[in-house]
Amino acid sequence: MTHATAAPAAATISDRFLADNDIRIAERHRGHFAWLVQHFGPPVVWNGGRHIPDKARLIVLTEPPTGPKADNLYRALDESCVVVIPYSENPAFDFLKSKLKDFGTIGASPQDGPHALWWGGLKWAQVLATCPKVQQPLIASCYPRDAGTDMVGPLKQSLASLGLEMVVEPVKTKEPGRLHGAEKAGFILDLWKSLNRPVLWVEPDGRFAVYPSLISKIEFDFAVHRWNRWEISTRTIGFGPGSAAGDLLRTWRELAYTYPKVWDGYVLDQAWSLVSAQIPLNTVWLPRSYHATRGEQGPRHTSVIIHDLEATLHDLGEEQGFPKALRPARRASRIGAPEASVVVTSDQDHHGAVSVILSDIQSVSAHDVAGAVDAIVGAFRNDPAGFSRLELSLCSWAQDVDAATAVARNADNRIIQLTPSKKPARDLFRRASRFNIVPFGGNALS
Repeated sequence: MTHATAAPAAATISDRFLADNDIRIAERHRGHFAWLVQHFGPPVVWNGGRHIPDKARLIVLTEPPTGPKADNLYRALDESCVVVIPYSENPAFDFLKSKLKDFGTIGASPQDGPHALWWGGLKWAQVLATCPKVQQPLIASCYPRDAGTDMVGPLKQSLASLGLEMVVEPVKTKEPGRLHGAEKAGFILDLWKSLNRPVLWVEPDGRFAVYPSLISKIEFDFAVHRWNRWEISTRTIGFGPGSAAGDLLRTWRELAYTYPKVWDGYVLDQAWSLVSAQIPLNTVWLPRSYHATRGEQGPRHTSVIIHDLEATLHDLGEEQGFPKALRPARRASRIGAPEASVVVTSDQDHHGAVSVILSDIQSVSAHDVAGAVDAIVGAFRNDPAGFSRLELSLCSWAQDVDAATAVARNADNRIIQLTPSKKPARDLFRRASRFNIVPFGGNALS
């Protein structure tokens, strides 16, 4: 049973709950939420108290809790609970997320819901215990043809012992003995296009210790582990059978070809943010057990995939070239300023792209911020006024505004600066088409 086809009773409960609480999310988000209802029971909105209603396992947050209230929620949760944040692109939820494990994020859908949905909890174990197996992944890897087959021996043996189907092949590489990111992405994409099932890429020096039950029970477009909760690793990455996974693979390959000297994890990170801002990409954040290193296997640490390297800064991070401004956003599993959290395209191209910078978002409720995002995207979809693309960034602080403005200027975008305290005009983009900058509030034009 797929997320989009959850049991009718669960879908009915889910739809009623969303309507009763005025939660506006995209169709794919609704399908995933109904799937959670099916497996974890009726949802409840947490009211900030010290206790969770008896037997409630699916907790929904519509507003970010303060520090003490976040602590109350954390202490009230048990390992059988799942927390869902429908408007998780808002940085105000970051503090609570930092206390929990990230399970997954579904990106924005400009067509019917320009928000990101986040879900997480204390441990993956209870989630996996609740869910049945829904898919059988293919394990894939490749290695430089001139490197020999010895390096993939442990991987092949471990896969055979677990009965996992595999494609492990030598490939011709541009540099002897080195597999470039674009070559890796191209290999995965070619294999992915020939199948209708998930593909889990593992670096050729890895090996499997136990069966990867998580990726066989949870549907995804993209599955990845992040070191330090912000640094994407390309050593263990999964791609689901849906079209969104193909969009991500093609974007990653194109960026890797264009920027061959940029660290591959950052290139994939940028592909992820670009795609997640435009389509509801379903990302699963793999736990540490899917990216273990030598010496971690033991009675207190059950590794799924073990890579033949040491957990040192030299081999695994921190990647010094990764922008520090983006690290907090990635720790919270979201796109962060100066990146655009939502990108909407049109069939017009008289003025190029327009950047909307929504600032001071910490001063109003999450519901109001979400309403402002809805209104801005709706205004653009109703009348793009000759603009080819809308890029919307959420900014909490002045430095975020400065960074987003600098990026927009460098791209030669028209700039609109707004705050969520005032509803944007329906003809916002028609008015902006006549000026270079629309200052805060969207009223005074210059």
